[in-house]
Amino acid sequence: MTHLSLHRHKERGSTERAVLDAILDDVLAGTLSTVVDGRPWVVPMLFARQDDRVLLHGSTGAGALRHVAAGAPAALAVVAVDALVVGHTTFDSSANYRSVVVHGHLEPLADDERPAALDALSERILPGRTAEVRPMTRQEMAKTLVMSLPITAGAYLTKTRTGTASAPDEATEAWHGVVELRTVALPPEPAPTSVAAEVPASVRDFAGARVLA
Repeated sequence: MTHLSLHRHKERGSTERAVLDAILDDVLAGTLSTVVDGRPWVVPMLFARQDDRVLLHGSTGAGALRHVAAGAPAALAVVAVDALVVGHTTFDSSANYRSVVVHGHLEPLADDERPAALDALSERILPGRTAEVRPMTRQEMAKTLVMSLPITAGAYLTKTRTGTASAPDEATEAWHGVVELRTVALPPEPAPTSVAAEVPASVRDFAGARVLA
């Protein structure tokens, strides 16, 4: 595979593995893309980084997922928008962001690897939840496709923008600056069918770590 590189704003790009890991470990969802029957195919997916691979899962009934699991080239794109950068003109406006694109071929996991991989996915999204509920049944496992996307040098690229609005190159009284954005958690709401007396620790901890400071 040809090493990825940026053509514009090269200073925003990075191939440092620590930068890649930090973004993948902070963002919960990305978009998986491939080509199916000559047409583009893109789907949003939850994911988890585990060492040198990205874990993804879906239904075994999803034909496109079986397509990528069979070896079709794919790319996973992940982005976090951290702020709106309001310029003195709309042309000079932008956003602060962190993004990753990982290219490669997905590999379906063997039956003996899938339970641990699915637990790792769950723990990445909601730490502690696997200990609070029953394990997946054999039937549920049979309906679930688990894949890994290897993270290899040259097959990924990160891009970030930070900072405030650019200094105007013309006389202007237009306000310009930055509006920071944050993802926060609202108080947990039980489902109408939930009979549990209290919110479990995994949910409390997840929500508590994401309240608006």
